[in-house]
Amino acid sequence: MSADIVPPQAAEAADAVLPPPQPRGPIAWMARNLFSSWISTLITILMVLVLGRLAFWFLDWALVRAVWILPGSTIEDTLACRADGAGACWALIREKYRFILFGLYPYEEQWRPALCILLFVGLYLVSADRRLWNWRLAVVWLFGLAAIGLLMRGGLLGLRPVSEDLWGGLPVTLILATFGIALAFPLAIAVALGRVSKTNPTVRLVCFLYVELIRGVPLISVLFMASVMFPLFLPEGVTISKLLRAQLGIVLFVAAYLSETVRGGLQAVDKGQGEAADALGLGYWQKMLLVVLPQALRLVLPPIVSLCIAFFKNTSLVMIIGIFDLLNAAKRSIAEPAWQGFGTEAYLFVALIYFCFCFAMSRYGLRLEQRLKRTR
Repeated sequence: MSADIVPPQAAEAADAVLPPPQPRGPIAWMARNLFSSWISTLITILMVLVLGRLAFWFLDWALVRAVWILPGSTIEDTLACRADGAGACWALIREKYRFILFGLYPYEEQWRPALCILLFVGLYLVSADRRLWNWRLAVVWLFGLAAIGLLMRGGLLGLRPVSEDLWGGLPVTLILATFGIALAFPLAIAVALGRVSKTNPTVRLVCFLYVELIRGVPLISVLFMASVMFPLFLPEGVTISKLLRAQLGIVLFVAAYLSETVRGGLQAVDKGQGEAADALGLGYWQKMLLVVLPQALRLVLPPIVSLCIAFFKNTSLVMIIGIFDLLNAAKRSIAEPAWQGFGTEAYLFVALIYFCFCFAMSRYGLRLEQRLKRTR
């Protein structure tokens, strides 16, 4: 009998053991996940009631009873927001959104940081396209960052020079987060390779001390050291701006945590992969860059994305050393007597901005992880 011919009895037996098709659609999903038992049904009903009540209260406060426009920004003008039964005072955002987004940057020049924000978003969107992952992407980033630096600092092409002390708001947050993660990543890979090195114990010891020292202190301590102590080690007459010192501290801190994540991925790669590379005659760096590292980074992609999201939010700690990031600008916007008591609205506005960026990173990381799984 030919191997391609299946007896009818065998085909019927195979069909008999197949599970019945599961119903699909939103109703089937709700029946399977929310109302599968009486306990699940009870919990679902209670959660719907609680969340519905909270949503009704929030919408009533944020939309129905909200105050959107005020005639001015004095205490007398904000009486409508302070009246009994008044909801959210979104007039604060209408009045202070420029200060929150751009800090102390000169008012007439704020189109420059606004354009920088658009350039950052454009660079992120270009980087999300895997078809552009080649040398052209590096060129795009080089020109994009150069344009951002020129727009923020000025002094060329007829742009008015603006001191870094006047930078603030969302551009500073994006600069700290983007440069912090981008510069920390190659340093983290080098430190991870140094920690797993079996041929150079000195390098392994130095990398171990660096990681344990940085991970043993909070980010605030690193920022204080970069802001206060680092200038003491510079030669006389040499100064580095506060923003650059904070950037260096963030890079060192992020690299220490990322290196441990990468090291975990290196140890998770099967040893046979390295042995196969050795059998092919590949050198150490060829083996690491072409065989081991790609597999290691694929394995630890979810924790890397989580760390990037966490460090993007942790850039708000630079307010401790007096840098006008997005959160610090929001805090200062409610320092005026007329706007005191409306911190909720300012912090919700900032939280929405943080959420948009963090949610985008999370979804992109999830999509990239699923795509890499399909290409295995």
